Amino acid sequence: MSKRNLANPADKQQIVERLAKIQSSSPRLWGKMTAPQMICHLADSFRVTMGEKPWETARVSVTPIPIPDWFVKWVALDAPLRWPRGTPTRPEVDAERGGTAPGTFESDVRDLLCLLDHFTRQPRDFSWQPHPFFGAMTDAEWMRWGYLHTDHHLRQFGA
Repeated sequence: MSKRNLANPADKQQIVERLAKIQSSSPRLWGKMTAPQMICHLADSFRVTMGEKPWETARVSVTPIPIPDWFVKWVALDAPLRWPRGTPTRPEVDAERGGTAPGTFESDVRDLLCLLDHFTRQPRDFSWQPHPFFGAMTDAEWMRWGYLHTDHHLRQFGA
């Protein structure tokens, strides 16, 4: 059985359906961000990944980790573990510190869904930007990351 990823239409549809369950008032189960901030965080994460939010504006910096990149990437994308709760959000994609501030919730959700479609569209009309922890990644790794990152935040809000 393959690991869930956004290249699989059924997995992508599951994410879209779970996003539809989130309301602006949805309570978080952990962390500090609100549901509207989470929607903007996911959107900004896709924007930076696809180069839609320029590096100069996003100021995404590579985070040095004293562990080989391949091992960190394997643990995050392939190990049968859920991502840890409470990991600090990078300032560049944090609605309170440098990311996009929430606007109208419904509009922000529509923007996120458009970005999700763009992220998964074939053929691609953008070049992947390096991930701040994992560096360069393949299409398959990005599709896995996109699923896991979105899933992590949907679970944060009980969806």
